[in-house]
Amino acid sequence: MRNRRQMPAAVIFAAILLVLALPLAVGAVSVKDQLGRTVDLPPDPHRVVALAPNITEIIFALGQQQRLKGVTRYSDYPPEAKKLSRVGTYVHLDLERIVALKPDLCIASRDGNPRAIIDRLESLHIPVFVVDPQSLESIIQTVHDLGAILNASGQADELAQHLQRRIRRVRRRVAAAGSRPRVFFQVGITPIIAAGAHTFINELIDYAGGRNCVRGKTAYLRFSREQVLALDPDILIICTMARGAVFEKIRKQWYSWPNLSAVRQNRVHVVDSDLFNRPSPRLVDSLELLAKLIHPELFEEAR
Repeated sequence: MRNRRQMPAAVIFAAILLVLALPLAVGAVSVKDQLGRTVDLPPDPHRVVALAPNITEIIFALGQQQRLKGVTRYSDYPPEAKKLSRVGTYVHLDLERIVALKPDLCIASRDGNPRAIIDRLESLHIPVFVVDPQSLESIIQTVHDLGAILNASGQADELAQHLQRRIRRVRRRVAAAGSRPRVFFQVGITPIIAAGAHTFINELIDYAGGRNCVRGKTAYLRFSREQVLALDPDILIICTMARGAVFEKIRKQWYSWPNLSAVRQNRVHVVDSDLFNRPSPRLVDSLELLAKLIHPELFEEAR
């Protein structure tokens, strides 16, 4: 009797696997993802789950949001993304919710998505294309790659060219600067954590005409307040996951150190973490904002 009770569940599970495998049975296309893995994808995916907020943003930027059936919890841009089904956070994905959406494609991020979940999805015959944008150039490459697998290459080319023009415009403008101010880019409160040399934040600072005063082999480094005071940055930018009044509280804490160069020059700024922490097309918005904060004298006419 026990075996008879268990049989329907087993049959149902086998049926689910069969259904999930069907989209790849005819016309599957083999491509390499950004990890160099060969992945068999449906030629025209209609049920896509984005496993990180930046992936959601790219798909919307390509005008392919009609394909999206699920996104992660903090996928809040553009506002329309808030209406889509949630599948957990990009670090803590909900496998059951993903499978329940019957995706014919999941798009994952190497940075954050657990490899075990990716492997489990693929064991259920759900193809997973992994992206790894770590710089402005690789974000543009990701735009091209997602455009190709979503049959939106034309939109991808147009978006990539638009982003490249804006990047070149900023770099030409800051090339006329007479100096490169030293920037401390704070991303953590307690302890104080700053973006180091091996981050896309470092690239943004460089392209915006500044110099990152944080060096080292580690991407994100911890600092004591005394160490920051010793670095004495010209500009201090606060970009944390905190919200609302917490921003101004942090800013006021730095102003209690009047000898700090950034304080003396009134150059302690608070910026939106979503804008700077997600490797998506909006990172070019971040570059433009950063350039204006570092070299306001070059952008006075744009105010």
